[in-house]
Amino acid sequence: MKNVVVVGTQWGDEGKGKIVDWLSSEADVVVRYQGGHNAGHTLVIDGKVYKLRLLPSGIVRKNKISIIGNGVVVDPWALVEEINEIKNKGVNINEENLYLSEAATLILPIHSELDSLREDNSKSSKIGTTRRGIGPAYEDKIGRRSIRVIDLLSEENLDSKLTMLLEHHNSLRRGMGKKEYNKESLKNELLKIAPQILKYSKPIWKKIDEFKKSNKKILFEGAQGILLDVDHGTYPYVTSSNTVASSAATGSGCGIGTINYILGITKAYTTRVGEGPFPTELKNEIGEKLGERGKEFGTVTSRKRRCGWFDGVLVKQTIKISGINGIALTKLDVLDEFEEIKICIAYDLNGEKIDYLPASADQQYKVKPIYKTFEGWKTTTCGIKKFSELPEKAQNYINFIESFIETKVSTISTSPERKDTILIEDPFKY
Repeated sequence: MKNVVVVGTQWGDEGKGKIVDWLSSEADVVVRYQGGHNAGHTLVIDGKVYKLRLLPSGIVRKNKISIIGNGVVVDPWALVEEINEIKNKGVNINEENLYLSEAATLILPIHSELDSLREDNSKSSKIGTTRRGIGPAYEDKIGRRSIRVIDLLSEENLDSKLTMLLEHHNSLRRGMGKKEYNKESLKNELLKIAPQILKYSKPIWKKIDEFKKSNKKILFEGAQGILLDVDHGTYPYVTSSNTVASSAATGSGCGIGTINYILGITKAYTTRVGEGPFPTELKNEIGEKLGERGKEFGTVTSRKRRCGWFDGVLVKQTIKISGINGIALTKLDVLDEFEEIKICIAYDLNGEKIDYLPASADQQYKVKPIYKTFEGWKTTTCGIKKFSELPEKAQNYINFIESFIETKVSTISTSPERKDTILIEDPFKY
């Protein structure tokens, strides 16, 4: 029995949803362990499209347990809306197949409003937040004043917690010249939504321990990518949580020894949403073509993604940071029509050749990519299911990536469809 963590090795949008869904055919339990409804997974199954934001990708499969862990910040209204959306597509969701951690922090309307106020009032460069309240909710969690799922059980307790929360937020609002938030109104909104949320609430750490004892296969999925990690990403242009694989243990309540294999999802080129450094970004026709062929628009926000060549330096760095055992290479078919394809193998920083991305945002903006150029294969790879059937030039491209990042390419995705996947190494049987 193996338990697998799936993480994105770039800035997110690597295709984690499809890979997690594909792997969940072997898993018994799928756990979401960090982030909020600012990140989305798009699944295409038998021609039907599912856009998930908070729900784990396993929810669309029968006889699987889906878990939202304590490391996730949960907008209760967004969760109920998403549950209803997916139910309307014919998916059965109930208390038997969806568990929500009683310790998960809630995102409130006051959080998303603060998110927008800060972004709009920023006199310097913007972070590029999705304005969904993720950052402010995590701030309250760290500040020990957040409202958690379990707090919805008691009106008296909720009232007390809201008093403490609003002491902080209303002082901020006064400083911004905004009207104070009304506690009774917010409390009534929460009490109204509470029954729809609490029915899924469970002590997740205890449930995961039970699953381990009964030899269930557990798949842990994160949101965003390692380059958006609050410690290891392109700070300050990052998310507000840890996206590295080790946060799967913290964000679900299981020991680090529970994790047996870490699979890094890696796009065959690079994309980024929002602000921040992007060394291989292509602000030209090639970048536009990558975006068009890859349909690079955000699942949640519909924002256009910035596109560029594969950055081997960054992927190699995130693999080391997160302890990745193998990568799943996605969207290979997007590159099918290019005459030549490039991979960044080093950076030039003020005339000095370096092999890593510096921690300083100032230096991250200054680095210039040093490329290795490959001849394009100019033929379709869409739907191929065996590595040996890929064009020779595509095989060369993949083999170089594997050698450069010093990590095995264990899976290759050749279309958004679940069935169009080349399996080289099964993480559950590693």
